[in-house]
Amino acid sequence: MESMLFSSLQSSSSSSTIHSTQNPNLPSPNHPRNQIFSFSFRCPLTSQSKRPPPPPVSCCASQQPNMAAPAKEAKLWGGRFEEGVTDAVERFTESISFDKALYKHDIMGSRAHASMLAKQGLMSFSDKDSILEGLDQIEKQIELGEFVWRTDREDVHMNIEAALTDLIGEPAKKLHTARSRNDQVSTDFRLWCRDAIDTILARIKHLQVALVSLAKKNDGVIVPGYTHLQRAQPVLLQHHLLAYVEQLERDAGRLVDCRVRLNFCPLGACALAGTGLPIDRFMTSDALGFTAPMRNSMDAVSDRDFVLELLSGNAIIAMHLSRLGEEWVLWASEEFGFITPSDSVSTGSSIMPQKKNPDPMELVRGKSARVFGNLVTLQVLCKGLPLAYNRDLQEDKEPVFDSVKTIIGMLEVSAEFAQNITYNRERIQKSLPAGHLDATTLADYLVHKGIPFRTSHDIVGRAVALCVYKNCQLRELNLDELRGINTVFDEGVYDYLGVENSIKKFSSYGSTGSECVAAQLDFWVSKLGLNL
Repeated sequence: MESMLFSSLQSSSSSSTIHSTQNPNLPSPNHPRNQIFSFSFRCPLTSQSKRPPPPPVSCCASQQPNMAAPAKEAKLWGGRFEEGVTDAVERFTESISFDKALYKHDIMGSRAHASMLAKQGLMSFSDKDSILEGLDQIEKQIELGEFVWRTDREDVHMNIEAALTDLIGEPAKKLHTARSRNDQVSTDFRLWCRDAIDTILARIKHLQVALVSLAKKNDGVIVPGYTHLQRAQPVLLQHHLLAYVEQLERDAGRLVDCRVRLNFCPLGACALAGTGLPIDRFMTSDALGFTAPMRNSMDAVSDRDFVLELLSGNAIIAMHLSRLGEEWVLWASEEFGFITPSDSVSTGSSIMPQKKNPDPMELVRGKSARVFGNLVTLQVLCKGLPLAYNRDLQEDKEPVFDSVKTIIGMLEVSAEFAQNITYNRERIQKSLPAGHLDATTLADYLVHKGIPFRTSHDIVGRAVALCVYKNCQLRELNLDELRGINTVFDEGVYDYLGVENSIKKFSSYGSTGSECVAAQLDFWVSKLGLNL
């Protein structure tokens, strides 16, 4: 995979609150449901050319954080309704408590849409400029924590559009021309997921760098290799660590593939059937950095494959990190003693003074469960939905937000842990004689002698049985004892016995032989652009 550019994803420091216009039993702004995370992405648009700062525009009461609560207002969609929804319905159906995380991408989409509408003659360029200036002010208010999110405005789209109307008046009412919240939210969410993927890719690379650096520091260290959690064959520690680097590379590749497939623009598909107005979907697609508009308007508003792919990719990453975490937790135990985490990545016990626990990796192992659960949530959510858009899809946001946040944390702490552990070479060396790790290499010796492998397997099995009886290692058997099992043995057999000799005999591509592992390590140092 060619080198990739990564963008940063940071937690929003915005102190914007959610303002309820309902009864006092509604959740407060500090209610746990409202304590969501939001990400701030750097997402430059070609349509965001530098403009002189707009003149200050006074905000209405709903934009002023210290003013009295405004009365509940009529819905933007309320023309055919004779009464408003109940508090219970409003409380149950709102999504602003979590989808405000999409604000930056919603504003991006609106900028591109307004510019297209003006070019196509569906609004004046003067109205377009007013809209862009108003969106700039709203974005600034959100980032400064001065914007009040209102539950009676339901979601991020309606909050921003209504606030824009408060700011600039009639021109704002033209923004929703040839656009539905159905295509709008799909566009926002694709933009958000695209940026999230870029951030996860950066964290994957960071962990790969940490693992390769750790491997580089442990040149020549031999560790037991395991199958069935039983000792199998000797392997170089570098080989072992690079196996995880390979897993992470596949993880990155899956997300890159997902990014390619999601990068098509739904904007302009409207509710489901498109529009009869002369819009230019290719213009908005280009402005937002998409490959092209989506071909089918019904698919555009109802598709959540890109979400499922992202969650699936995250679940596989979580599985790989959980395996790494499990191994490091085991290897840090007294029973193994292969690694010692530094104090900076360990915790203690409230009752047992001697304890030093590798808690970060235990939590990596544990948090994989919620990432798996988020994938299952989306699969069950989508499995029964007829075409096209259904309100059920409002529930796709929180599992994705949680999955992305969790995966980023898991990747970050795994890299931190890798940078703060020491492999205990003496303890590892003392452990190597157990388990007859050189038995398979001895079978290879017999194959070189012309004996069929199945026969060789049986001969070595009898040699191992003799070692078990004598409580010794294969290399401690003398030649007479070996020849007592089969006369094919000669002095050359001892070049194959012992873990060091075994490592020297591995030569196949991708194997744990010293030259093979050195080539693998050189490959990753070059690919990751390291200067080690």
